Order: sequence, then C-alpha cells, then structure tokens
Amino acid sequence: MSTIPDRVRKAANDPQLKVTIRVGKSGISDSLVAEIDSQLANRDIVKIKANKGLFDSSGKKEVWKYLCEKTASKLVVARGNIAVLWRV
Repeated sequence: MSTIPDRVRKAANDPQLKVTIRVGKSGISDSLVAEIDSQLANRDIVKIKANKGLFDSSGKKEVWKYLCEKTASKLVVARGNIAVLWRV
C-alpha cells in the first residue's frame, strides 16, 4: 500500500483549497460519485463538504470510506464535515 506524499498532504491541509463538492440533503447519489470521479480525473485532490447534521460522526467515516472505494481514491484528511480525497 502506497503512502500519501507530503506534497499532497500539504495541499490538502492548505486553507486556500476550495470545496468543490458539497453533499446536500439528498445525500450520496450516483451522480455525486460520478462528479467526484470526474474531478479526480482532472486534478490531484478534491475537497468535499457534507452538510452539518447529515451524518453522525461514525456515519461520516463510512461515507468517506464509501466514496474512496467508489472513486478509487484515498482519504488524505477528514476533519468534521470536510474531507479531501486523492487519486494516485
């Protein structure tokens, strides 16, 4: 299993990185997964924000894990309602 490079971790923790995907009240859908997949095809990392109250703390972990599996990506950072995914 490969590790996440320092440059990717640094970029993921940069406060200037903008959220490009929002998970709204409709939750996780096929179109949302497709959009994440499309963005990961065009850039190294994607920042995702889930609406507050949409998932409990254990539910968020499962959501990030599910999105990583569906998009063949890795979770770089997960803090609160925000996660950053990276595809090699």
